Amino acid sequence: MSKDITREGLPKEAFAIVGDPEDPETWKLPHHTRAIFRALKGRLNIEKTVDWDRMPAAVAALSRGGYRGERVQADPEDIISAARHLARHYQKADKPGPDTLGVLI
Repeated sequence: MSKDITREGLPKEAFAIVGDPEDPETWKLPHHTRAIFRALKGRLNIEKTVDWDRMPAAVAALSRGGYRGERVQADPEDIISAARHLARHYQKADKPGPDTLGVLI
C-alpha cells in the first residue's frame, strides 16, 4: 500500500485508535487537524494540531453512552489506551479532562 494512506484526509497519527495501520477503515476517533502533517515533519508541535472542536465527540464515543448513542466499536484495551491518549492531550494543554476519561483510565 501507499505510504500516504489517509482517512478523512488525515494520517493514522490523527486517530486515537488505529487497529491496522494499513487499513484506514480501522482508524477511529479523529482528533487532530490537517496541520498534523506539518507536525509529523517536525515543523510544528503536535499538541498544536489537536482539534478541540472534535475532542468532545471523541471522548463521548469512548463512554458507555457513546456519541449520539453510539459507542466506538473497539476492544476494551483499545478504549482504555485511547482514553489515556486523549487525557494526555488535555493534560499537555493544561485543560481539565472530562470526567468520562477519568472513569476509563
